[in-house]
Amino acid sequence: MTNITLVPGDITRQAVDAVVNAANSSLLGGGGVDGAIHRAGGPEILRECRALRSSRYSEGLPAGQAVATGAGLLPAHWVIHTVGPVWSCSEDRSELLGSCYVESLRVADALGARTAAFPAISTGAYRWPVAEAARIALRAVHGTETGVAEVRFVLIDNTARDAFAETLQQLGGSGPNGV
Repeated sequence: MTNITLVPGDITRQAVDAVVNAANSSLLGGGGVDGAIHRAGGPEILRECRALRSSRYSEGLPAGQAVATGAGLLPAHWVIHTVGPVWSCSEDRSELLGSCYVESLRVADALGARTAAFPAISTGAYRWPVAEAARIALRAVHGTETGVAEVRFVLIDNTARDAFAETLQQLGGSGPNGV
């Protein structure tokens, strides 16, 4: 059983086995969580991402998929990069968003990670409504069989934390401290 916790703060400071990056498809850094992870992790992450781009992902990493690199200077062993979908009011992309979490856990399992820290994928520049993103994220993690013992959602503001806490409680968790 995976323990799900909600914490405020900076995902780049999480001492976990794997930090999940809400990456853009280029894998070469960007704004938000992606930029913060690349800046804090140093040039080694970018070097590994460039190697991925020159081999398996020459067209970029598709939305809903995940791939790992080392964590560079972060207090983690790996960074799992996943590309969330851009929110659309005319097209349901919920399955792609859920896939980000499922595929990230699959990669974490392949690495042997026991702890993982996730951001609220697609809720920043990709404009996904936070309450809906929380439901998708927590259902995906809750419903995925994994060897990851602790999934930590690192949330940057009270709006996100409240939305995730409410959904976690609906899934049978105890609220902000987890299930």
